[in-house]
Amino acid sequence: MSNLTQPDAVLESLRFPVAEELAERFASAGHSLYLVGGSVRDALLRRPAQDLDFTTDARPERVRAILTGWAEAIWDTGIAFGTLGARRRGVDVEITTFRADSYDRTSRNPEVRFGDSVIDDLVRRDFTVNAMAVDLVNRTFVDPYDGLAALSARRLDTPATPQESFADDPLRMMRAARFVSQLGFTPAPRVVEAMTAMAGELERITAERIQVELSKLLCGRYPRRGVELMVDTGLAATVLPEVPAMRLEIDEHHQHKDVYQHSLVVLDQAIDLEDEDNSPDLVLRLAALLHDIGKPPTRRHISGGGVSFHHHEVVGAKMVRKRLRALRYPKDVIEDVAQLVYLHLRFHGYGRGEWTDSAVRRYVTDAGPLLTRLHKLVRADCTTRNRRKAAALQRTYDGLEERIARIAAEEDLARVRPDLDGNEIMRLLGLPPGPLVGQAWRFLKDLRLDRGPLDHDEAVAELRRWAAEQGITPGGESPAAGDAG
Repeated sequence: MSNLTQPDAVLESLRFPVAEELAERFASAGHSLYLVGGSVRDALLRRPAQDLDFTTDARPERVRAILTGWAEAIWDTGIAFGTLGARRRGVDVEITTFRADSYDRTSRNPEVRFGDSVIDDLVRRDFTVNAMAVDLVNRTFVDPYDGLAALSARRLDTPATPQESFADDPLRMMRAARFVSQLGFTPAPRVVEAMTAMAGELERITAERIQVELSKLLCGRYPRRGVELMVDTGLAATVLPEVPAMRLEIDEHHQHKDVYQHSLVVLDQAIDLEDEDNSPDLVLRLAALLHDIGKPPTRRHISGGGVSFHHHEVVGAKMVRKRLRALRYPKDVIEDVAQLVYLHLRFHGYGRGEWTDSAVRRYVTDAGPLLTRLHKLVRADCTTRNRRKAAALQRTYDGLEERIARIAAEEDLARVRPDLDGNEIMRLLGLPPGPLVGQAWRFLKDLRLDRGPLDHDEAVAELRRWAAEQGITPGGESPAAGDAG
């Protein structure tokens, strides 16, 4: 247990003023109060304490009475489940009456029943490492299901049988994978066995709840381990079926790995490229894991040996949008991940630097605010074991980044706009607002990307030339203008 804080030390380290004040109020009212769950687990792991969770024998209305006059704010959105929240001096607490629920195991809706024993309350919890408590009134450590031993062994097990626990709430299987990712724990064999047998039960859980757990998993310290557990147990077949579908598809660039293993390596390498002082980048991690999901449906055998995956980035971007929408991700996350997947192959056309400045401008413009993430994804996508080839690819990308920096410094690529704005286009061509103005604007923007900044007279001449080709005369519209909208 050298990496854990001893229980006696936990009792001392958990002397939060807010917790001690609460304990005094509950004791004076004749009730018990226990600090429970993740707060105790994290203290034992010497992790910073977040919000504090408590359990008590006091019923909800009694809890409200005890909090009144002490808490600066009280909220009761969870009171039907026996939970009240409160805030005191910037610290949020949740206090839940002992529970002894039963579940219908179809909709997963619990029949809420309050209990009278902390032991019975703890057996309801998801894992033994979360089923430890500190009696704040008597200053004793409560560990009826050997959570401390499991924590010391970095083992994930359930207080009741895994079958009972997962039948009560199938989302606990996703939570197991999340704890593997966040804490580096190893699930007990019986937990893995139950997850494998019951993976299909996840279909009873709403997409929103699954998405929350998946995002926490991917933002953990060891997301690859969590993904592997999901795939090996079959959970991924429900949550992200495109990921296990990659297992047997050989990557045409990296023959030593199948696409699934390659994608896991890319995930690891993308994480290594994240900024150390920033929080985990969910968009980058999703893109790294899913960047090649378009390969299985685009796989084609080539006569004479080998395979091809033509346009897998286009297909993959569509698949990403469909899957992330099904998981109820926010629109901006969906579009950012899909765009990264769509663009991740673009660099391979760069060769030894044959791109023109125009192609570099388009690369930057298409990436837009995702450029930094695209840099990381492309670099992470190099998983070849050939050190010479890997070094050459990184040098080539170094060269591309240097060109981007040079052109950006000269032309302010972050704000590429046509050399004439919409108002000037309308004035020069005598056009009212409408589709033709947009067409002219896009023509000038493409010209700007191809040739770089134009002086004003040159831009005006190019606009007039384009207008003449379209049959647009100053003060009038082209014969097909009515069809443009």
